[in-house]
Amino acid sequence: MPANNQALRPKLILAKSMEKPWKGAYTITGHTASVVGAVTTLIDELGDGLIEQFGLNQNRKNLHATARLAAFLHDLGKANDHFQAVVRKLKNPTEHPQLIRHEALSLLLAWELRDWLTTGDGDLMIAIAAAGGHHLKLGGESGKPTEEVGEIRQSGVDAWTRGDRILLYTNHRHFTGLLRYGQKACGLDADLPKGLPTTWTIADIRQRRQTLLHQFMDWNADPVLTAVVKALLVAGDTSGSALPAQGISIRPWIKTQIDYTLTEQELQHVVNERLRGDQLRPFQEKLGNASSRVTLARAGCGTGKTLGAYNWAKHHAVGRKLFFCYPTTGTSTEGFLDYAHDKVDSTLLHSRAAVDLEHLDLQSTGDEDDIETKLESFKAWSTKVSVCTVDTVLGLLQCNRRPMYCFPAIAQAAFVFDELHCYDEKLFGALLRFLEVMKAPILLMSASFLPWQIKAIKTAVGESVEIIKGPEELETQPRYRFHFADAPDWERVKTEFKQGGKILWVCNQVNTAIAVYNKAQQYGLSPLLYHSRYKYRDRVDHHRAVVDRFKAEGAVMAIATQVAEMSLDLSATLLVSQIADPAGLIQRLGRLNRHNYCGHALDALFYPDPKDDKPYSENQKKNGLALVQTFAGDVCQRDLATWLENLPNEGNPDLDSVWLDGEWRTYPTSLRKAGVTTTVLMEQDIKTVEKLPVKLLPRYTVPLVVNSKQTKGWKKCRRYPLAPATNWGYSSEIGAYELERRKV
Repeated sequence: MPANNQALRPKLILAKSMEKPWKGAYTITGHTASVVGAVTTLIDELGDGLIEQFGLNQNRKNLHATARLAAFLHDLGKANDHFQAVVRKLKNPTEHPQLIRHEALSLLLAWELRDWLTTGDGDLMIAIAAAGGHHLKLGGESGKPTEEVGEIRQSGVDAWTRGDRILLYTNHRHFTGLLRYGQKACGLDADLPKGLPTTWTIADIRQRRQTLLHQFMDWNADPVLTAVVKALLVAGDTSGSALPAQGISIRPWIKTQIDYTLTEQELQHVVNERLRGDQLRPFQEKLGNASSRVTLARAGCGTGKTLGAYNWAKHHAVGRKLFFCYPTTGTSTEGFLDYAHDKVDSTLLHSRAAVDLEHLDLQSTGDEDDIETKLESFKAWSTKVSVCTVDTVLGLLQCNRRPMYCFPAIAQAAFVFDELHCYDEKLFGALLRFLEVMKAPILLMSASFLPWQIKAIKTAVGESVEIIKGPEELETQPRYRFHFADAPDWERVKTEFKQGGKILWVCNQVNTAIAVYNKAQQYGLSPLLYHSRYKYRDRVDHHRAVVDRFKAEGAVMAIATQVAEMSLDLSATLLVSQIADPAGLIQRLGRLNRHNYCGHALDALFYPDPKDDKPYSENQKKNGLALVQTFAGDVCQRDLATWLENLPNEGNPDLDSVWLDGEWRTYPTSLRKAGVTTTVLMEQDIKTVEKLPVKLLPRYTVPLVVNSKQTKGWKKCRRYPLAPATNWGYSSEIGAYELERRKV
């Protein structure tokens, strides 16, 4: 061993750093006891409802035993010199990373203890897999599966550790104390195991990884039970760490949150506030009276689906929490403000919620200044209605962090999923897997359901599914007249503006939208511009400006991209749009003649998109043009839905799920199909963002249409690529632009 290297022989085996004030347990046994207590409380308080929610073929006693065993095992691997040096700030993990992560070491140590661990109840393989994956870093790298049961890294030699081996404190009195705690907590044999290894070389670790991998390959796992135990442990570890750090007692706090569920009176209040003395439509009444556990609402834009959904919840979400899931951050924010905020105890949950609420001069439910970042996800535990992006729930299927942290709320909730026609193959596949395992009341809403989608949903649910159609009197009203030309009719646009009309112009690409915006300025039309290539704080301002101007009296013109298809709740008197895919065109049409129906059809002007690259394929644009050219006279929403549902398309949903199919693996991967954009920070903002709290970073993020080849060599800041100031400029008016392409 080098002269500057001395073996670390700590008096205490720490689980947490003692550097900062910490109200919880520092030691490995104390922290483990907190996590076991949290997991136990979660199962106790969720009760048999947890088993029913996921259709588990288990009784509560068996679930208890397996989850408690996983919690006991999860931090065994912290009893080593590499981790103890890091937690004491004696080892710089950036320069000299730990030879192997502590949770992977926990998994290998648990296998060493297997004979003793099987003297109690519980499924040992599930417990080991859950323990090894509780930080969501097991068996996957960059969203792809690997065959590595824990990664061995190049650690190097520092003052306290060697890079070619790891010291195990299995003879330490604290480790013995941990085993004695586990013996009592998990009902294990009183005779503790002896002769445990005290040093592992890289060769030792590799050999044990390979042995355990072979065991996993022969393992016939119960996928749903394994998934539930994994999620319980992640949530239990989060609460077992965060709550004591806040001086909060675990058991009473968790009990309070689990007991905090919706009443019929609260949901009736939401309905009454929206009705303002009016009566529910028959369609909305039917939703409330739906008898099936899973219900489909097939209704077009502006027909009152959302109000109908809260009426559905009045009958199906009482005694539960409610997740109202939208496809985008914009739609979830609008849904929160319009229906839930100030009407029922609710929270807005998505990655940019803090920015949205700040700009809207509102306070979100929950504590925005928690010491522990993970407490942000506890908002779902602490409120009755969570209005969120669909990622907050379906991300569970791909082991995404926020839904794993929100699991205790998901495990006792009812669910509404809106705008299903906007789901891509991966997102719809995740929904199908969710429907397979989740036995809760669920409402699915869409302007249209394709035949293959209905068939797939029924198969996934495995029981009767009720389909409720939108109000006949609204869906058959003539709302649109289609006009197609090779170029946009600017004279028609100028006339509409002079007459006080409200014009929405939707382009397929940001550069096209900026060009239209510049031309509209030249014509004196005082246009508003709204697209995705803004810093998020500016995008929120542009969004609000468009919505507010359309609500006000007088003429207005807004030029937008696909962001208009879902997030803008407005009613135009004239729509201008490039040809896109049929589903997108139908969504754009949903903004025309939407509120305060004028009594007759209004014009929609369509023109080609000559560009042959993304976001739409030539076939998608061909189908979009076919939709437009099919209808010569007045068009209603029912016409559009019927046309779309008669397409001969067959879907190809991606059904892969790390959470359900990964067996021993637990790592996050993408919930959605890979997009064409990369989220970046602007190099000009580096001094600002370097010190910004994590939750407020989205203020400055910008999605750019750049690929990995283009961003190769870009510097990074806070894990985001930095768009070079030499190539990219920015203005709050038009957003980010390539310097050589800017057209002003």
